[in-house]
Amino acid sequence: MKKMQNKNYFVILIFVFIFLMGFFLVSYASKNLAIEGFKNIKYVQIAGQNVKVDLALTSAEHSRGLSGRSILNKDEGMLFVFVKSGRYYFWMKEMNFPIDIVWFTKDMKIIYIKKNANPLLYPETYGPSVNSKYVLEVPAGFADKNNLKVGDNVLFTY
Repeated sequence: MKKMQNKNYFVILIFVFIFLMGFFLVSYASKNLAIEGFKNIKYVQIAGQNVKVDLALTSAEHSRGLSGRSILNKDEGMLFVFVKSGRYYFWMKEMNFPIDIVWFTKDMKIIYIKKNANPLLYPETYGPSVNSKYVLEVPAGFADKNNLKVGDNVLFTY
């Protein structure tokens, strides 16, 4: 009888393990599929300007961002794409130049702009008090030069 109980526990344990593995695989796959469609973005059209973007799609790329770079040309930026909407705060760790940071929703509307985020103020963080799905980093002065404002539309081009 004791052998039968041990065998039943073992079978249950295997089913639980298979279920958990399936759950994690589906979760991982859906996360990757959610990001897959964004890999071909080349430009962000914002305030009538086409900004050529490097993409930050993974957690590692989100963490690294523009850190360590020495320059960001006037028509370039970095687009951070998140799997789901949330409150994403940014800091200027290991940055070498100031930037403007623009947060926008899944509906492609700007909700917050941090102008002239300065590396000298690290570890200060910046971000909106509402959820966003995307964040665009551009050279400092971009927002003022292009009269960027909350509520403006954003467009991705491929």
